[in-house]
Amino acid sequence: MSPAISRNKTCHSHQRFLASKCECNHTHRETVRNQTASSEFLLMGFSESPELQPLIFGLFLSMYLITMFGNLLIILAVSSDPHLHTPMYFFLSNLSFVDICFTSTTIPKMLKNIWAQSKVITYEGCIIQMQFFALFIGLDVFLLTVMAHDRFVAICHPLHYTVIMSPQICGLMVLVSWIVSVLISLLESLMMLRLSFCTVLEIPHFFCELNQMIQLACSDTFLNNLEMYFKAVFLAGGSLICIIYSYSKIVSCIHRISPAQGKYKAFSSCALHLLVVSVFYCTGLGVYLSLAGTRSSHSSTTASVMYTVVTPMLNPFIYSLRNKDLKKGLKKLFGKVILKGPIVIDLKKYL
Repeated sequence: MSPAISRNKTCHSHQRFLASKCECNHTHRETVRNQTASSEFLLMGFSESPELQPLIFGLFLSMYLITMFGNLLIILAVSSDPHLHTPMYFFLSNLSFVDICFTSTTIPKMLKNIWAQSKVITYEGCIIQMQFFALFIGLDVFLLTVMAHDRFVAICHPLHYTVIMSPQICGLMVLVSWIVSVLISLLESLMMLRLSFCTVLEIPHFFCELNQMIQLACSDTFLNNLEMYFKAVFLAGGSLICIIYSYSKIVSCIHRISPAQGKYKAFSSCALHLLVVSVFYCTGLGVYLSLAGTRSSHSSTTASVMYTVVTPMLNPFIYSLRNKDLKKGLKKLFGKVILKGPIVIDLKKYL
């Protein structure tokens, strides 16, 4: 046999081997993709003990109803009282709406699973939950930043406040926040769709949390981790820098105010927002610090409750705590909706 014929046979054998290898890899990828499309995830929640499930159900149902009721009251009070039609309360009503949607993304599914004694969530359901979670947490971050800017303009540039924070500018700020948040959530969903999950998987959380999902993937997650850290640095970090800058300018302006009463009035108008920002960012940072420090999924799950459930529940109480205008708006709302006829005259003495 000539050397040329031998080389041709060897070359043909090598080509057949490569073709069969590529076909096997293609088949494996298709199999993994098909398994991912039909995958079901298990949301492990807080505890597997049956005795604790009624307690957990009652606790989270109560917090969810308080969140819905409190934030809905703020929206109705702001919309019904013309005195509250200002940029500050416009942003506050938008924040209340986002908090209602934010909490509704995760809690109803958890309550349904506890009630049905099931931990299952489908692959499609998990992707949708992650997309809406990213959307509303992004809106929360943007609105808190815009509200800090609003307080900065109101205190440091009071004479130009109505021009700088005109209704058109305020509406544009909220619209841009929605557009950017939608784009970020779509990008996050597309990045998750490229990952493969081969079997029924357990998520040590009460919702489809991004970092937990990435850890469970059986394909390359480098781009997903890069996107997650990029978003954390430029979205959360950038907004936090803007908030800190706004409040540093506010403190500087308040320090230059001569009367003590003027200082107190200026500071009280932004102290409540600063408290909300502190609770939101501290609990959010606590989740990632606990995850990075202890690698404990239980500590991460517990810390997540603070910024996903507790913070939206506390916001209405915090904003109405020392806010006389909002209290008046709520009283007017109750007077219009609940109190009618002569009863209004009698009960107004006690309001």
